[in-house]
Amino acid sequence: MSDTQQPDNESIDPADAARSNYDYASEAVEDPALFAALDARVEGEVRFDSYTRNLYATDASAYQQLPIGVIAPTSTADVQAVMSYCAEEGIPVLPRGGGTSLAGQAVNEAVVLDFKKEMDAVLDVDPEAETARAQPGVTLARLNDRLAPHDLKYAPDPAWGDKSVLGGCIGNNSTGAHSLKYEKADGYIESVEAVLADGTVTELGWVDVDDLHERADAVRAEADDLSAVSDIEDRIYAEVSRILRDEREEIERRYPDLTRNVSGYNLDKLVEDAEERNAVNLGRLLAGSEGTLAVVTEATVSLEPVPETKAVVLLTYDDVLDAVGDVAPILEHDPAAVEVMDDVFLELAAERPEFAPVVDLLPEGTDSTLLVEFYADSPADGRQQVADLLADRLPDAERPVEPREGRAKTDAPLRAVDALEAYDADRRATFWKMRKAGLPILLSRTGDDKHWPFVEDTAIPAEHLEAYVADLQALFEEHDTFSSYYAHAGPGVLHVRPLLDLKSEDGVETMTAISDGVTDLVLEYGGSVSGEHGDGRARTKYNRKLYGDRIWETFERLKTAFDPDWRLNPGSVCGEFDPAENLRFDPEYSFEAGFEPAMEWDNENGFQGMVELCHGCGGCTGHQETTGGVMCPTYRAEDEEMLSTRGRANALRRAMSGDLPEDPTDDEFVEEVLDLCIGCKGCRVDCPSGVDMAKMKAELKHAHHQEEGIPLRDRAFANVERLYALGSAFAPLSNIATRLPGSGLAAEKLLGIARERDLPTFERETLQDWANARTPAVSAAEADRKVLLIADPYTNYTQPEVGKAAVRALEAAGVHVTVPEDVTDSGRPAHSKSMLDKARATARENVAALAPRVREGWDVVTVEPSDAVMYQLDYLDLLDGDEAETVAANAYGVMEYIDTYRLDETLRFDAGETVTYHGHCQQKATAKDHHAENVLDRAGYTVDALDSTCCGMAGSFGYEAEHYSMSQAIGDLLFDQVDDSPGETVVAPGTSCRTQLDDHDGVDGKPPHPIEAFADAIRQP
Repeated sequence: MSDTQQPDNESIDPADAARSNYDYASEAVEDPALFAALDARVEGEVRFDSYTRNLYATDASAYQQLPIGVIAPTSTADVQAVMSYCAEEGIPVLPRGGGTSLAGQAVNEAVVLDFKKEMDAVLDVDPEAETARAQPGVTLARLNDRLAPHDLKYAPDPAWGDKSVLGGCIGNNSTGAHSLKYEKADGYIESVEAVLADGTVTELGWVDVDDLHERADAVRAEADDLSAVSDIEDRIYAEVSRILRDEREEIERRYPDLTRNVSGYNLDKLVEDAEERNAVNLGRLLAGSEGTLAVVTEATVSLEPVPETKAVVLLTYDDVLDAVGDVAPILEHDPAAVEVMDDVFLELAAERPEFAPVVDLLPEGTDSTLLVEFYADSPADGRQQVADLLADRLPDAERPVEPREGRAKTDAPLRAVDALEAYDADRRATFWKMRKAGLPILLSRTGDDKHWPFVEDTAIPAEHLEAYVADLQALFEEHDTFSSYYAHAGPGVLHVRPLLDLKSEDGVETMTAISDGVTDLVLEYGGSVSGEHGDGRARTKYNRKLYGDRIWETFERLKTAFDPDWRLNPGSVCGEFDPAENLRFDPEYSFEAGFEPAMEWDNENGFQGMVELCHGCGGCTGHQETTGGVMCPTYRAEDEEMLSTRGRANALRRAMSGDLPEDPTDDEFVEEVLDLCIGCKGCRVDCPSGVDMAKMKAELKHAHHQEEGIPLRDRAFANVERLYALGSAFAPLSNIATRLPGSGLAAEKLLGIARERDLPTFERETLQDWANARTPAVSAAEADRKVLLIADPYTNYTQPEVGKAAVRALEAAGVHVTVPEDVTDSGRPAHSKSMLDKARATARENVAALAPRVREGWDVVTVEPSDAVMYQLDYLDLLDGDEAETVAANAYGVMEYIDTYRLDETLRFDAGETVTYHGHCQQKATAKDHHAENVLDRAGYTVDALDSTCCGMAGSFGYEAEHYSMSQAIGDLLFDQVDDSPGETVVAPGTSCRTQLDDHDGVDGKPPHPIEAFADAIRQP
């Protein structure tokens, strides 16, 4: 039985999500005739505007090239229409997947076909045949999600599997960390539906060699010169036949004997299949072709069983040469993966909050590590395999007498200093998470010197790795630089990224010299120029050096057979790309922000360094495939490149370097690029490089305010303290007024507040009033800790019951609590509207009031998560000096405070129900959201903590009429998780979150704050 599914795009309809007021189709285009012709021929979106073209000018490589335009095809018919028209008009075409390519093969001066946006369905799964058929835009993560119920998987597993798509995997002939067990993408292609250069749609799959030759002979009988043959399929058969007959010996002689060679066209696989099966798979020729031969629109791939279990051991070393020297003997143990991480990698990882805890697990003095994974039939089998490996760390006399069956004893002990074992899934995932984020970790440098991927993935036989790395180190020292060494040491593929400043002439010259030197070493050690990431702009030039003139000419003939006019991604594989041209940063690059940043930027190159930090890895786009992490809510809701962190960062950099004509502080740029960034701060932690788009948006909109003024609605939201004070003072009349018929329409007309939203309900007695009228239950004299509980505007005027619960809980734990009257508004409302001068003034007043009391032993606690983050983080961006740091270091969210000091350990509880916990996005971005889960768990609740993104309310964002539908689209992502949760009650700390959840039919009333649930569970004396 097969499991069939029709194409199922999961993105929100733009008509329902209101992503923007910008009309891409109406924006002036460079070639309106071409735009109109293509727009009339396809159902998918056609975009030739400057914004879109600049968004697709880069991938994850060092290169950039402005495309002619971008099309998001919805079907094979769309692709056929584009290819037919472009063939007639002589227009280049580039098929593109996730845009995560590292060699520059996904950027070109061509019409880009973006398959990830629409053609992303799994069409069929046949568990019995162990095959699946899918469209090219499906991510490998989504494909494997569909296969998981059948205990099957698509085996190639590049590190960015939740960002990389099937078409790109085929185009690059990708594999991954487990290539020791599995082949590259070519080994899993059964057949592909492909659109040829002239628009012909065909299925390319297995063909008997005899049938191939027979058809080729018939073609040759009609015309010996293939240029006279009009049928492209006939040309393909004839040329493939010629290669098998005439070039087999040269292919076997020149191709390196490696499982991880992806340089050039896939001729070694062609020959291998012909010898082993007397058949060839023409679809497999497209693997590694980088879109230069044909355009894949569907693919049938074979699958592998999911391993029963796994075991991981992390070996530590004093030197990277010792680590790579151990690879060959480790391979004798038949591991599934062997991954290396060196000192440069580990030092950078330690600086990232997401990975520092993993680095802290390593023994002191660790220079490098090897992560070794085994596939196992049972947990016991996994432990035994690790034990056998670790036995080889011992001298000969101390090793077990009998090696594992089928394996010879190594000649010398392994050089590993220590070993960390991992058998449970969480610990294994912890080790792997850091390794898989290797590329972005290396590119977290904000200076002009960056680790560039031009010799990124050479492949060397494992027995030569130590000598090769030693020679590389000498080569880099000769050029006064260094590199990190990480990734797939098992199959000999090291990701090597020298540190260079490509903005200088010397840097570009050094890049060229190193490329030449490295390829010389590759040939010396019998390796390949590319073992994983392909040719593209970085390495195409070196294919002639690797294979010689005869194979190069064979590449050219095969390219011509498939693509007579060389219109498909021209320049790649066997073209004329110069690796020193079309660089993203080069000596001609310039940067002009156009304003003086208003905040502190504590990184190399400051604000400019942050603008230039995004390198295009697509980490922000992968979260659209899963529910994990925060980044980026608007992209998840709509699957629109401009709404990703990568899209916004690219647009910002391109504007400030002069590539976009728009000024980054103009109305149009601010509205189209930044308007839908909701300031969740998720990119700060979820982007492995730490691109802080929320902070950059605040800078840009502040500069925009300086030039254009501040809208009335922004002023109103920034002054929420005054508005709420008035609402409270006039309650209950103010509450009646907001409920009158027509009040919602009036608010929308006057201030742009969505009529669908209920306005807050005000309380006449504020939290401060209540606190002033009572005597604290715990005096300052008898308390070990003293807390200033901040009555923020929301808690003070609209929901004092939350503040009262906080007081009750803290006092039950023996804390003396005071609610100060001189500190209320943290400055968050003004900061969220990018009114940085007002936010700074508020911060300065608050720090002046709080710092002396903090030095006297008081702690600052708030129930509103965004206020806690304001004190802890944003004050340091707004203010200099020790006093701001003093306040930041002693400010807490209430659940964080209880958890940090274990204040609940003296209490007894009566809780027992299951609660669904949705953490606040800004607390997640500062790694503070787990505290509530810990405290509720100790209080007796069973906590289902959602791995959720922002609720979509985002302070005032969800109240704004033009953003209401987007807010709801983001909210739907959260609502789905809530509906699937077993919790009886939903708890959420953020006022915005509780407001959004209150509108969901699946939630009974406004959810409580976690502190309310905690306080209710405390057993009374």
